[in-house]
Amino acid sequence: MPGKQPEIFERVPPRNTNFTGRDSLLRQLREANRPVTAVIPLPAALQGYGGVGKTHLAIEYAHRYRSHYDLIWWIPADQAYLVPAALAAMAPSLNLPNAALVGVRETAVAVREALEKGAPYGNWLLIFDNAEDASIAQYIPQGPGHVIITSRNPYWDERFRSLQVDVFTREESVQFLQKRLGGRITKDEASRLAEKMGDLPLALEQVGALQQRRSMSVDDYLELFDKQTAVLLDAERASDYPLTMTAAWRVSVSLLEERVPIALNLLRCCAFFGPDPIPLDVFRRGNQADAPSLKGLLTDPIEFDNAVEELTRHALIRSDTNTRSIQVHRLIQALLRADLDEKRKENHRAEVHRLLARSAPALPDDSTVWGDFAELVPHVGRSKLVKSTEPDVRMFALNVVRYLYSSGNYQSAMTLVDELIDRWKAAGGGRLDVLKARRHQANILRRMGEYQRVYDLDQETLDMVRAEFGPEHEETLIATNGLGGSMRARGMFREALDLDEKSVTLHERLRGPKDVLTLRAKNSLAIDYGLNSRFRPARRLHTEVYLAQSEAANPTSSELVLLSRNSMARAVRLMGGFKEACITGEQALTFGVQKLGKDHWATLITAKELSIAQRRAGALDEAIRNGRDTHTRLSRIFGPRHPDTIGAAVNVSNILRVRGELAEAFELAADMAEVYPQVYGDDHPFTIACRTNLSILHRLLGDVEKARRLNEAAHRDLVDRLGPAHHYVFSCAVNLASDLAAQGELDQALQLGEVTYRQLTEMFEPAHFLAMACAANLSLDRMAANRPDAEELRVYVAELYEERFELGQPDAVAAASGTRINCDFDPLPI
Repeated sequence: MPGKQPEIFERVPPRNTNFTGRDSLLRQLREANRPVTAVIPLPAALQGYGGVGKTHLAIEYAHRYRSHYDLIWWIPADQAYLVPAALAAMAPSLNLPNAALVGVRETAVAVREALEKGAPYGNWLLIFDNAEDASIAQYIPQGPGHVIITSRNPYWDERFRSLQVDVFTREESVQFLQKRLGGRITKDEASRLAEKMGDLPLALEQVGALQQRRSMSVDDYLELFDKQTAVLLDAERASDYPLTMTAAWRVSVSLLEERVPIALNLLRCCAFFGPDPIPLDVFRRGNQADAPSLKGLLTDPIEFDNAVEELTRHALIRSDTNTRSIQVHRLIQALLRADLDEKRKENHRAEVHRLLARSAPALPDDSTVWGDFAELVPHVGRSKLVKSTEPDVRMFALNVVRYLYSSGNYQSAMTLVDELIDRWKAAGGGRLDVLKARRHQANILRRMGEYQRVYDLDQETLDMVRAEFGPEHEETLIATNGLGGSMRARGMFREALDLDEKSVTLHERLRGPKDVLTLRAKNSLAIDYGLNSRFRPARRLHTEVYLAQSEAANPTSSELVLLSRNSMARAVRLMGGFKEACITGEQALTFGVQKLGKDHWATLITAKELSIAQRRAGALDEAIRNGRDTHTRLSRIFGPRHPDTIGAAVNVSNILRVRGELAEAFELAADMAEVYPQVYGDDHPFTIACRTNLSILHRLLGDVEKARRLNEAAHRDLVDRLGPAHHYVFSCAVNLASDLAAQGELDQALQLGEVTYRQLTEMFEPAHFLAMACAANLSLDRMAANRPDAEELRVYVAELYEERFELGQPDAVAAASGTRINCDFDPLPI
């Protein structure tokens, strides 16, 4: 298709200008990828031993047939746990949310499903390179497009139609050498070299590189090769390494050592990275790392560039100027490692660990540096970094965990931190490192909604750090803050408040009022205030934290700034400032979308809170649109039973009820009443309060008796869990009074309404929205009882609504029309 190019051509390695032959294989691959009927085409699997050219065949196919596709994407698949992130990176190109920020595994599935549906591209090609682990099969799409897998694993041969790749034919070997060397080699000489190399493409690449730039004759080269082969035959050699490749590599290395020995040090160092591209910035930013073998290279950029050029000419590395990276074939890496004794292996591996640690950004929470971390992550496992005992390297390992967590790749973060904890505990010593890792582990579990497990972990960790380091150590302060979060998650609102008040006092004394850890402790305390109905202190403290985080002297992550701004909006809403909460919430949401992306967890929480404020303010169209979208996104990213997802579902149900769409609202509320106990437990305040939403709908749909029973039980349980003076208790009491009135129990309704109204005005103020709702309902009960003070209360409340809220606010509309106001429940962030 002359002139046509794919709209998206991403991450495909550069074309090998010396690619030769393989025409039959390429035709078979093209034919195998073309579905014969409407049946979904199966992926084609390229199998063979290292060095036969599987990857280069796939690269050539992608370039040669690029005009036949609308989208081509290359996915390094040798580390299975990184495949979801690589697949999720396609999301923006498929008009899906930017999943590089959050919910990697879920978004990878969404990408796979979009490809299978052919939307927006039906003509696509995905290449999974070096897919040895069969577990990635769950991410392989089977739809209108095509998939190529390069692998040595026979599993793919059993599952999909395969294409066997062997060494070159002799004719292809000769063509390859003559193409590369031109007139410098005869057909006979090329044939002799090919025979010695066993027609192995990677070995021919080595000999071709040497022949191209040296005056050495073919006979001289073959003599050197035979000497190396004889040495190898006399030595122990791993069966995975082809003899021809090993001998050819030994010739290249020996000649390189004569000419540029310092380049060989760089090559040996590269053998302990992963087989993925190595960013050149690792050596630039890590130039202060303790790497004795690279002395003279890290401090001399000119010498370093010359070494890279020399290795490239010898075909020992591949250099990509577009991505500014170098790459060493995994077989060459294996040969290099096998040629070293254990001490030298340990030394080079330690140098790689230090280079990675020194080159990494310092703030893994900063979304602007996530791309830098993403380039380093593939080398963490392959370099065996988890075995290091060096403090800086271990700190880097924890920063990688934090990056994976902050960017939404929770499963990978959990896999890595679990391995770190196991390795470091087994190694002995480094107890502080293990405790730090446990803290990261708790953060991941908390974000994933594993509240019971994380509470036990936090309690145990706090006990350990107190015993190990005392009550005033930094890790003790951090662990205390973590336990407070777990207490809130378990519904221990008063206990968390008591813990965090003491914690803030200790933070301020030890670290000052504006230290980053102090600000985090204050943020936790502000959340406690909101959960314990102390809305004014919550607003004051959230504002204090936000302003301090926004100072130039206190740089912090965009996520924390967003959460602080959103918390201010929530505190204003809880005080009744619905319009103000919408204004601040909209500004916060814009900030979140710009800085973190629409699908980041913190952005979604902000969107949910804005939807609640919109509902309270009466902007019901905006509220339902925002609420549904947020619920859908949270469900896709975290699943339908995650705490944040079900919190968003509660909001959607409440909006539907206010809009008069009672049937759908009831269905969703009933589902949440079943789900909340599964997530939080039967006696959690959220579980109990969730029933009050269902009771409102029972009454509105005519089942007043069921509504009353639910509210009576909820009121009793909430008082037991939270005490009598809590806004959840008051909301339930207002609704229960409505149930009693609907059943004709006017005296009981009046008695409960009078008590609740007095408590609300004492705890908040007469103009608080809960007190106003209670007063409006109470005026109706007074009128029904022909009380002389009924009209005075009705007028007073009407004036308050007119003064405080704009026309169309739902409670104001209900009060003006003489309709009872319902007080619903929304779970607060914990």
